[in-house]
Amino acid sequence: MKKFFIKTLGCKSNQLEAAVMREKLIAAGYKQTSKIDEADIFIMNSCSVTETADVEALRVIRNIKNKNSNVTSVLTGCSAQLNSEKLMDLPYVDIVLGNDDKFDIVQMLESHCSKVTDIFELKSFNNQLIHDYFNTRGFLKIQDGCNNYCSYCTIPFARGKSRSNSVENIIEQVKIYTDNGIKEVVLTGIHIGQWGVDFDEKRKLFHLLEKIEDTNIIRYRLGSLNPLEIDDELLGFLSQSEKFCPHFHLSLQSLNDAVLKRMNRNYSAESCLELMDRISSLFKLPFIGSDIIVGFPGETDADFEITVENVKKSKLSNVHVFPYSVRKNTAAASMENQVPEQIKHNRADILHKTVKEKYFNFLKCNQNTTHQALIEKRPDKKTGMLKAVTENYLTVLLPNSSENLYNTIQNVTVVEIDYSKLQIKAELNS
Repeated sequence: MKKFFIKTLGCKSNQLEAAVMREKLIAAGYKQTSKIDEADIFIMNSCSVTETADVEALRVIRNIKNKNSNVTSVLTGCSAQLNSEKLMDLPYVDIVLGNDDKFDIVQMLESHCSKVTDIFELKSFNNQLIHDYFNTRGFLKIQDGCNNYCSYCTIPFARGKSRSNSVENIIEQVKIYTDNGIKEVVLTGIHIGQWGVDFDEKRKLFHLLEKIEDTNIIRYRLGSLNPLEIDDELLGFLSQSEKFCPHFHLSLQSLNDAVLKRMNRNYSAESCLELMDRISSLFKLPFIGSDIIVGFPGETDADFEITVENVKKSKLSNVHVFPYSVRKNTAAASMENQVPEQIKHNRADILHKTVKEKYFNFLKCNQNTTHQALIEKRPDKKTGMLKAVTENYLTVLLPNSSENLYNTIQNVTVVEIDYSKLQIKAELNS
């Protein structure tokens, strides 16, 4: 029996696709191993959101092949989709599979063939179901691809046009999860706000959420959303829901109008600030996260300072900060006034400090407040504490060693915050 090891980089979509590959391989008689040294087959499910991610995928697969020349090395994911011709010539890569072709992993291993389908030929979502899931929260991919063509981004070339998972398949996956005891589902994809548009231009995300509300899932949360796709209709629906977790991740990328325009993001910083104000007024202590790129081509010191000031006055709870990474064949790669690397990293450091203050303020607002928390980790052997996630995305520690609480939703109160360790302690409500 051949053993396989899958390493996945990048987004939740990649992680879900790895789970599909795992199930297909196990069903075909392969055995998963947790030890790379034991593997007959090593699968690198790559990311290409930055140049660093591309380099990391090749570094890992090269090292594995150097240690064990007999292992069959498979490179799939976004890096494989974008760079297939170059990758097929590498001596340490045996098989290259495109993003959609990874679902044919068993056939490709048996034939020892590479396959990278033209991603723009795909007209429909590749419906897949996951039956064997080990976490307390179930991730569910509702959509793939993107139609936006932001000037810095390779995702449309790696993932193709936006394609929506069917309502029937999504509801079936929710049922599989709930039948297996999962209490929370996270709806994810490449651009989930575009769900349903390929079925009907009038179809909107909240039409799908109406269906999910009727299932037995106890609660759900949403992946990243473009600010343009969060309208009053969606917010009104979510604010009335008893199942929606008030956790928003806004795909902002910048809070400066000049930079947003060059990025081909068709909204203003002011509209984003207003949106966050509306969210904050409609939900109790909502977590509002985002990604922001610093050092985008043409970003001046003044532009960056405006973003920093807008972050300060925004209702953001936390932000992932990224120095701009040049991606070949994108419009931004050939723009004038590329920002030097050192300035990018200096700006990232500055914004990190602002973001840290924002997060601390968010934590302070949650002191002595009560939440519903999903117990995700069994008692830690050293501390005896349980780890749980609240509806507004706080990871809290509970001083209770009862195994019976695992995978249950409990009312908890935040009682202590250690800002140096970023640890939040909570107590179970009696």
